[in-house]
Amino acid sequence: MSLELPPAQLATLVAIVELGSFDAAARHLHLSPSAVSQRIRALESAAGQVLVRRSAPCRPTTAGEALLRFARQTRLLQAEALEALVGRSSARAEVSVAVNADSLATWFADVVATAARWDDVVLRLHVEDQAFSADLLRGGEALAAVTSDPVAVQGCWAEPLGTLRYHPAATPGLAGRWRLAAAGHHAGYQWDRMPLVVFNEKDDLQHQLLRELGVTGAPAAHRVPTTADFHTAVRLGLGWGMLPEAQLAEDLAAGRLVVLTEAHLDIALHWQRWRLDSPLLDRLSTAVRAAAARHLRRDGPGPARS
Repeated sequence: MSLELPPAQLATLVAIVELGSFDAAARHLHLSPSAVSQRIRALESAAGQVLVRRSAPCRPTTAGEALLRFARQTRLLQAEALEALVGRSSARAEVSVAVNADSLATWFADVVATAARWDDVVLRLHVEDQAFSADLLRGGEALAAVTSDPVAVQGCWAEPLGTLRYHPAATPGLAGRWRLAAAGHHAGYQWDRMPLVVFNEKDDLQHQLLRELGVTGAPAAHRVPTTADFHTAVRLGLGWGMLPEAQLAEDLAAGRLVVLTEAHLDIALHWQRWRLDSPLLDRLSTAVRAAAARHLRRDGPGPARS
């Protein structure tokens, strides 16, 4: 089977998926909506199958995801080849990275600070739970990801970064209100009734700790979907929550928060990136390794490849 993949049609596919609609893609590409539709119909005709679900927002089919991966890889390699041929390129290469919110708020900030000194890169960060970020690699939405999945996505390299330790924390007032008179039962607190805070519907850290403590009840769970506001909600006493050590240290020293139990959770993080001969991805990976070495607890096996 011979399949022609015109760059203009691939760029249109990427624009539709990234912007969510044919009309938005048309505005971005300075085309008419009918021209965008014609490009996608031509690409789907050549591929012999539907590539985009006409939903709100538009989403790629499985076949569309494969072409998205190819389109984004090609876009990156073309930008690097152009720079190698003619020197500094007038356009920055776009690099999409999936990273969980807690990493972005703590150790990954060093990576952002390093990238701020690069004049040839535009970072597109996707904030996603570490247990789900590898899905963005599979779907072609990210070139690289911080993930808790140690198994390399097909076509990617994977390597361990270290572990991010979380402690259950609450205000002294909340802890005092739910402390049991007789210590020793579930670390001395009414865990099955004490309210907690979750980041979103994918955040299982608090309930994972409850399971490890043997708690079977379902306490009230407040949802606060940003890292900074989650931290603030715990500091205001809305409920208890699992906080990374880096976020927690200052509050413990100031007495604003207390650790509820010595039980903690260590989340092993891994770096996965597409298996491309890309100096830009190499540079980004070096920055990620350096930041992880400075901030994460080290442990885990060597790199895995798929």
